[in-house]
Amino acid sequence: MISILNYGVGNIKAFASVFTRLNVSFNIVNNKYDLIKSKKILFPGVGSFDNAMNLLNLSGLRDDLEDLVINKEVPILGVCVGMQMFAQKSDEGEISGLGWINASVKQIQANDKLIVPHMGWNNMNINSSHFIVDSLSNDSFFYYLHSYYFDCFDKKESICTTVYGTAFDSIVCKKNIIGVQFHPEKSHSTGLTLLNNFSKLSIC
Repeated sequence: MISILNYGVGNIKAFASVFTRLNVSFNIVNNKYDLIKSKKILFPGVGSFDNAMNLLNLSGLRDDLEDLVINKEVPILGVCVGMQMFAQKSDEGEISGLGWINASVKQIQANDKLIVPHMGWNNMNINSSHFIVDSLSNDSFFYYLHSYYFDCFDKKESICTTVYGTAFDSIVCKKNIIGVQFHPEKSHSTGLTLLNNFSKLSIC
């Protein structure tokens, strides 16, 4: 069972559709009473960093979420802004991130040859083996939509990188905490593979 965290942002219906297609059991978590039963958590995110953090802080879910992830080590998969919220801070806003991974979120620098946001299909480079990329080949393509990127201070926590002007961390993992910068729910077969890998996770 995967708990899809509904704190006010994210493609909830898209993830529900993907898990239905994969025949993976899921529930949509709207309150802390459902959250504390979670065994795996899908943490979506779209829009601006500060807005997403503010909505999480106002949701009443943050304390229980941190207890599950940090103390009980429940696996969590953060997507796009959901991943960026794992960092300590973002150039996009003033509100502090969750700080679960020693990282910052930086702005992609546009120029004459580089359009921002980074939108559309791009490939990734696998830096190290990990269950989340099982059955995915190096140079697998995923769908991206972002103007800021995740920058791990400890590159051992970077599973994959993607190049758009500069190389950035597109899949990260610190123990039970996994983040992806792209949108697996919009990435067709590669996205299905990645989400299916997460659904099969038993331990980290």
